[in-house]
Order: sequence, then C-alpha cells, then structure tokens
Amino acid sequence: MRITAKVDYAVRAAVELAARYSADGDSRYTKADEVAEAQAAPEAFVLGILNQLKLAGLVESKRGADGGYRLASPPERIAVADVIRAIDGPLANVAGAHVEDVAYPGAAEHVRDVWVAVRAAMRTVLDETSLAEVAVGPLPEGVRALIADDAAWKTRPNRLRTRLRD
Repeated sequence: MRITAKVDYAVRAAVELAARYSADGDSRYTKADEVAEAQAAPEAFVLGILNQLKLAGLVESKRGADGGYRLASPPERIAVADVIRAIDGPLANVAGAHVEDVAYPGAAEHVRDVWVAVRAAMRTVLDETSLAEVAVGPLPEGVRALIADDAAWKTRPNRLRTRLRD
C-alpha cells in the first residue's frame, strides 16, 4: 500500500483535531495554522486538506476571530479509513475501478480475489481504528498485536531479487 503525503498529512491533521475534541460537544475551533504547526506540515497544504475533509462532512469550519476547524462528529465515530476515503477515494482500487468490478481472463482470474483480500485486510485496521484511538489510545487490540511483531517494523526486500543474488 502506498500512503501518499496528502493522506499522511490528512490523517495527522484529523488526529490533531481529535486530540483537541471536547466530549461535552463544545470543542473549540482550531486554526489551520495551529494544526499545521503542531504537525510540522505546510500550512497551505493543511488548509486544502481541511477543506477537503469539510466537503466530506468530517470537519466543520467557522469564520472569524474564534473560527477555525473542528471535527463534525466525536472522534470515536470517525475511522482512519473515513479520512483516507475523503482524500483518496476507495481504500483499494485497480486502475480506478472497484476491486470487485474487475475481471481477469485465464490464469489471472483469481487476481481479483487477492485484491479483495488486500482490501479486507486494510479495512480490518483502518475501519476499526478511530481517530480517538490514535489520538489518545489505546489502539485496538488487533492493531497492537500487529505492531508487536518485530517483522511488522522491517521493510521486506524483493524476495526474488534476493534469491537471484544468492
């Protein structure tokens, strides 16, 4: 999975707003420049992202001296996947098509099944992890189990290339 810089900044911005969310429903608005500074991100980029999240209904904004941005719903109800979909569209697609809509002939006919399984695996983490869990913890048990494995932290080389050198 390739995580674009835009998705990375969007998730970080949303998590920053989640950390500032007030459970009493009276969350103060946070200026885009404050979010950008807190996440060491380019302000113009963050502003564009926040507006995209607003169009998706994840964030609301208010103009004026006490204005800015805040989550439109409690962070417990917004999944990381919601932010990704707002920025990049579906979690998995093949050349712009939904994975369930692709079909391949011959020996490749089961490739679609692999893509569907990849999407399901991503959903297991991204749909089940809320912004609140990322902002203040704890992360879901399944996520904690995955990151507890040392192998999760290591980039795997291309195995074929490694075998060819041996």
